[in-house]
Amino acid sequence: MIRSMYSGISGMKNFQTKLDVTGNNIANVNTHGFKKSRTTFQDMVSQQLQGATAATADRGSTNAKQVGSGSQVGSIDTVHESGGTQFTGRTLDLTLNGDGYFMVNNGGATSYTRAGNFYLDNNGDLVTSSGAYVLDSNENTINFGDLAGDFDAIADMSIGKDGSVVLTDENGDTLSADVQIGVARFTNPEGLASAGGSLFTQTTASGALTITTAGEAGTGEMESGFLEMSNVDLSDEFTEMIVAQRGFQANSRVITTSDEILQELVNLKR
Repeated sequence: MIRSMYSGISGMKNFQTKLDVTGNNIANVNTHGFKKSRTTFQDMVSQQLQGATAATADRGSTNAKQVGSGSQVGSIDTVHESGGTQFTGRTLDLTLNGDGYFMVNNGGATSYTRAGNFYLDNNGDLVTSSGAYVLDSNENTINFGDLAGDFDAIADMSIGKDGSVVLTDENGDTLSADVQIGVARFTNPEGLASAGGSLFTQTTASGALTITTAGEAGTGEMESGFLEMSNVDLSDEFTEMIVAQRGFQANSRVITTSDEILQELVNLKR
């Protein structure tokens, strides 16, 4: 009975973790560039009551007898499939139609994101909503004032499918230099670590990093005037929530049933 109670406890803990992950997904259903997570379980080590035996001349083989000791969280994966795109019509709203991540300088360290809602700060630098600097294909910051020679002279801007920045003055003359917004690609993007703020950081599991431009080295083309939406599907998440809830209830029932049987054993003394 004691063993079954601990198995039930492990199941309740795991389904609580699943609910935590599902709740975070639902909370970020409207977060641009957000990548949902999923929880997988695996069984824990089993206690072997009897080992397997090989066949003999007068008796066949027998299988081992094992009793499991519950479950554990096998993995919490980040699903990096692309979300849908939302039209905004804003030039500095960018999305990648395929693999790849925008590179940003976040407090001196390089981070990666799929959220392409960028802005110009008071110095003319291209930044994220949190102020991180967007980097070009040479891992340098992009200052529109430096590109134009006079930031006040810019009358229009556009960004090509390859991430090239084109600035024009009121006469239609091109002001910009040859600058392209950088794109990073990883061998295993699922190995990236979430850093909050729709940012990811490189880990040993993410594999080799390739810095390139949009449309090259397997990356998608860049689209201006669009934003990538969250890849969370509410119907999937609510289904996972129901499964987690019922799993939690079932494991709690294991504990209460084991407790009732233990109570019957105690009552034998009376």
